[in-house]
Amino acid sequence: MIAVDGTTLTALAPGESGGRAERQAAIIAGIGNALAPTLQRYAIDTPLRIAHFLAQTAHESDGFCTTEEYADGRAYDGRLDLGNVEPGDGPRYKGRGLIQLTGRANYAATGTELGLDLGGNPLSVNDPISYLLVACAFWTSQRINPHCDADDLYAVTRLVNGGLTGLDSRRAYLARAKGVVAPLAAAARGAAPLGNQPLLWRGTTGEAVLRLQRELAAQGYPIARDGSFGPGTETALRHFQMTRHLSPDGIAGAGVWRALG
Repeated sequence: MIAVDGTTLTALAPGESGGRAERQAAIIAGIGNALAPTLQRYAIDTPLRIAHFLAQTAHESDGFCTTEEYADGRAYDGRLDLGNVEPGDGPRYKGRGLIQLTGRANYAATGTELGLDLGGNPLSVNDPISYLLVACAFWTSQRINPHCDADDLYAVTRLVNGGLTGLDSRRAYLARAKGVVAPLAAAARGAAPLGNQPLLWRGTTGEAVLRLQRELAAQGYPIARDGSFGPGTETALRHFQMTRHLSPDGIAGAGVWRALG
């Protein structure tokens, strides 16, 4: 199990101050201890799946600063496609959760799935464990994991958002999440440096990355040799790992260095 927790979320979240910092700290503290086992329960348990989940929830929750949309929800009144059949259903069942659950019908269906009375008590979605479970249940219902495995940010975003709103923010969060999750994933599978070759993952820079890029280029991968571990280096490394029957997690550890010779 990859040991993501509150420290992971804090490293991913933007720095805040004042009331926003307090709300952010409360949200992170609320789910920190339950994060890893809950993600594992829903098979959000590989570096890519976890990174995409964290990136999307970070964006949707405004950097883990809210679990409720800022609008009052009146725009959803009368939305029969959301099951809002009674006056006031818009505000009553407005978007809540790390990935915002919206509409009477969706609250009821998700509540039934989780064994929670979300339809009768919509504000309970703001409870820490509830908003984590709701996000994971949504993730599973939309079959998002296979798109994470393909590292397809566009497909993941469309399933979460219905479009590509906030794509640049989601992309930035994803890059940061990959960097935060990579060393945890390496530790979980017992990866280690080899001699003077350190663990490397997307976002790392320096002479060791340059050596890795040169080794991959020597294997025929047409990548930049600039000392910056970006998406091209990650893609080449994943392919190399697959050809050597290594876990294609995009992390250069002892197994990769040995295979490169």
